[in-house]
Amino acid sequence: MSTAILTGQPVPGSSIEGDLRSLGFDVRLASDAGDTGTLLAAVPADQRVAVVDARFVGHVHALRLGLTDPRFPVAAVPGAVSVQPAARRALTRAMAHETSAAGGVAIATENVADRIVTALDADGVDVHRPELGTLVAAVPADPQQRNEIRQAVSAVDDEAVRLRSAVKARDGFFTTHFISPYSRYIARWCARRGLTPNQVTTASLLTALTAAGCAATGTRAGYVAAGLLLLFSFVLDCVDGQIARYSLQYSTLGAWLDATFDRAKEYAYYAGLALGAARGGDDVWALALGAMVLQTCRHVVDFSFNEANHDATANTSPTAALSDKLDSVGWTVWLRRMIVLPIGERWAMIAVLTALTTPRITFYALLIGCAFAATYTTAGRVLRSLTRKAQRTDRAAKALADLTDSGPLAELLTRFTRGAARLGPAYVAFAAGALVVLGAALAPYGSWWPVLGAVVYVLLSPVALARPLKGALDWLVPPIYRAAEYGTVLVLAAEAEVNGALPAAFGLVAAVAYHHYDTVYRIRGNAGAPPHWLVRAIGGHEGRTLLVVVLAALLTAAQFKVALTALAVAVALLVLVESIRFWVSSGAPAVHDEGEPA
Repeated sequence: MSTAILTGQPVPGSSIEGDLRSLGFDVRLASDAGDTGTLLAAVPADQRVAVVDARFVGHVHALRLGLTDPRFPVAAVPGAVSVQPAARRALTRAMAHETSAAGGVAIATENVADRIVTALDADGVDVHRPELGTLVAAVPADPQQRNEIRQAVSAVDDEAVRLRSAVKARDGFFTTHFISPYSRYIARWCARRGLTPNQVTTASLLTALTAAGCAATGTRAGYVAAGLLLLFSFVLDCVDGQIARYSLQYSTLGAWLDATFDRAKEYAYYAGLALGAARGGDDVWALALGAMVLQTCRHVVDFSFNEANHDATANTSPTAALSDKLDSVGWTVWLRRMIVLPIGERWAMIAVLTALTTPRITFYALLIGCAFAATYTTAGRVLRSLTRKAQRTDRAAKALADLTDSGPLAELLTRFTRGAARLGPAYVAFAAGALVVLGAALAPYGSWWPVLGAVVYVLLSPVALARPLKGALDWLVPPIYRAAEYGTVLVLAAEAEVNGALPAAFGLVAAVAYHHYDTVYRIRGNAGAPPHWLVRAIGGHEGRTLLVVVLAALLTAAQFKVALTALAVAVALLVLVESIRFWVSSGAPAVHDEGEPA
């Protein structure tokens, strides 16, 4: 139970006390600052506490946004402030200041809540002030102003605003026009019946896994059912976030589930399609793995670019200015959102093609669409990077270094590569990555030539650690390493030409990709990269690449398949156990993606 302290003289006919109780607060009354301080001291330290002016007039949802959002230690709207246990010390200091300033004397016109907010600001506390839009939250000074504010409250439908704000502000065309118009009502229905976002997220995962199972049957009826279930899974995927925004049910566990289940659903569906095709005599595992590699590398490009420019200064360029001009033309906004093939458009395309065509055609369309999207977005970001004069921070450089996933070999060799600091890391990484992938692709299976390429790749890998990654194109280093590692595994498994090698490679890349996604969301939550022991235990990108290439040279194709399977299981166990331990711990960050659709 949370506690709300209502300060000041009660106003006849006011609904504030009932509104606070409807939001789950135990309401207590205080006449002045001194009384407020006494009541605050009596509230257990592990409870959320709010201070609200008795004269407050506004929408209930405005109070909900200001007083119940679990993501912010301190939040406020005019006339009300809410503090979670983590910030109780700061509240105690602010309250002590107000009590001494008031001298414990009741002042009819005092607004204790707003004065506490002012004291918190002066103390350097980060006070969250939610965007209210058309919602009203105010403390009237006289009866006439109270009547005017009440009329403003009556003019705005509180529930309509709440329902509208449940939808992500920036989303793809398909999601905005074909899902959100009705999914928001499903979200409200679920919220009113006590269903949580985590329960809906889990239902979405189970639905997608069922879709993958239907696709794996290899029958036309199975493919049709798979397409329909995949679309329904996506609807549920939208609903879970809308429930969280509608009822402010944010949690660290929910953030982790939402961040990881989308990838698990999509890649499991790829595997289901590949299994279904195999039942019909068509081996498309290489296409399935290629789609996963391409999609993961696209995401790493997004993550790296955003992290590199998250807090950069002088962050402008002619390309960015052109993009802003295009955004002013309505139809170009939707066109540009569609051609990058976000999750809504992508899943809709996959679902329709699964139901109407074959897995091979589905994967061809997916690869062509994602390749075009990747080229479009990456080219634009390269142009922006080359034409802007941004100064990147140490935090951005650290994030990029963590995203490279460099292991013990790169760390060991760093001391011998000081001269490499003068070289462009992106160019060196590209040359090294191209060498190892082309070496594997051009040599026959079992050849030792790819090993030579992998050794050079390892020797050049410390360039990412030789100096801070603050150059214009240094954000390309992590995606280049991802493409090199995943591409090498794909090529060698395909060259093995033994049944089961490509599925084993699919499992290995999926396990490593999960580790990389986990790294991204930890960094986004300002929790830093995964522990150093984990990165060392799974070898880093250079260690894993070298190991896979050496195994391909030493082992027969059948033995290589077994080795890939064992490596996939080992990596998956390590990263999953550590990831689950972290994300269910009390120190996990609440990361909620409200940005570009993935």
